[in-house]
Amino acid sequence: MTESQQETERKYEAPSADDTSWLPDLAGAGGIVSVVDRGTQDLDAVYYDTVDLRLAGASVTLRRRTGGTDAGWHLKLPLSGDSREEVRAPLSDTLPDALRDLALSRTRGAELRPVVRIRSTRGVRQLVGAQDAVLAELSIDAVRAEALLATGTRAASWTEMEVELAPDADPALLDVVDKTLRKSGVHRADSPSKLARALEETAVGAPRVPDDPAGETVAGETVARGSAGEAVLGYVAEQIRTLVTLDPAVRRDVPDSVHKMRVAARRLRSVLRSYRPVLDRKTTDPLRKELKWLGGELGAERDQEVLLERLSTKIEAVPAELAFGPVSARLQIWDAGKSSKARRRTLDALNSDRYLALLDSLATLTERPPLRAKAARKPKKVMAKAIVKEYGRLSARMEHAMDLSPGTDRDRALHEARKAAKRTRYATEPARAALGKPAKRLGKRVKAVQQVLGDHQDSVVARDALRKIALAAHAAGETGFVWGLLHGQEQAVADRREREVPAVWADASRSGLRKALDP
Repeated sequence: MTESQQETERKYEAPSADDTSWLPDLAGAGGIVSVVDRGTQDLDAVYYDTVDLRLAGASVTLRRRTGGTDAGWHLKLPLSGDSREEVRAPLSDTLPDALRDLALSRTRGAELRPVVRIRSTRGVRQLVGAQDAVLAELSIDAVRAEALLATGTRAASWTEMEVELAPDADPALLDVVDKTLRKSGVHRADSPSKLARALEETAVGAPRVPDDPAGETVAGETVARGSAGEAVLGYVAEQIRTLVTLDPAVRRDVPDSVHKMRVAARRLRSVLRSYRPVLDRKTTDPLRKELKWLGGELGAERDQEVLLERLSTKIEAVPAELAFGPVSARLQIWDAGKSSKARRRTLDALNSDRYLALLDSLATLTERPPLRAKAARKPKKVMAKAIVKEYGRLSARMEHAMDLSPGTDRDRALHEARKAAKRTRYATEPARAALGKPAKRLGKRVKAVQQVLGDHQDSVVARDALRKIALAAHAAGETGFVWGLLHGQEQAVADRREREVPAVWADASRSGLRKALDP
């Protein structure tokens, strides 16, 4: 059993834990009415990581802590700015499986073991506002760190201060407190966490951070800043980070997380295809195959989410006088089995050896990128050529689809064109810094094509589902009136979108855009 909360805090260097005369009076700053001393706590935490510090390298911490008010296992995942998400599990002798799984995308299955022990004597003060509302907690820690890995050679000690925002408190308070502290000579800590400082000062080692792609040598040339290689690798690394970061959210069924992770896999797979002149396909083609598999496993759950939302919305819009039969109940019956099966499929994929192997391969891709000679060239020509090539594929598919008569074959062709539109849009994304407005405009207009074709494809899928639901309802002796009504509405949507296709395609295929990108 786990629970989570968001913590927002800032760390500061502290001259002393015993003599706190250096600490300014914060009463009156940012709505703080008083500063209340809450005494001292003794905290004892053992931090876990892999031997090569994969969690620390991803700014993730995992600890078992005793003492204080929140003894237990804590997994801290980075969010934006000063915030992190802390997932907690009850105190136990062994690492809870739930936290091990949430860390899996970072550890990639490597063994977790104790790396550092950190003991703190913490003096706690609460920053209290009007009506005795606690706005933040200020703690001054006398810290003692001890290496638990053989690579560590010494112990370390220091004093630091944390200011942690209370839940629902205004984040602007941290800026006000920060300004008051700086005026008194109290400055932000150089290390982002106790663990980071402990690893350094006990000589356990520094976690490996992703390499800067600039500086790689390919075919005797250096891939410098501003090169095609740097642009593509930077985008690839961003998508890999997104995929890895979303893994814990997907496991915990956070809304929209499956969709975002699936999109990251698609973006990555698409760009690896589009930029084969930059990254060797002998390495990237097998990766693309595995990313396609992952996208397919995630797709079952995501597609069910989209379809359920679409059908639920349409059912709610049916006038009461036309809502014959147990429509909502029938929809729930239809969804229950499918959603449960799709959810299980997602979790099975994320817990599989195949997924761990994919994560290892993606890590290798950024650590030892298979760069080709064109990676060292200026990006404009290399990337423009790749975009124009994808655009050409899209154009061919669009023309083929529009030449077909309405029906199943045209539906399939429009779906294939939609996928080509996505690839073209994704190809423009890493190139926008180098190609500027032409790439951005093309991406925007191709996205408009994609959206029209997407709604068309959703109507195709919805009609198939409505037919199956209607058959189940009929077999149970229920009227199929509403399902037929919705089927007709979806057919009207498809017809309308097909009429819109020529206009949005004409806008995306303006010769000026292609001419501006043409190498």
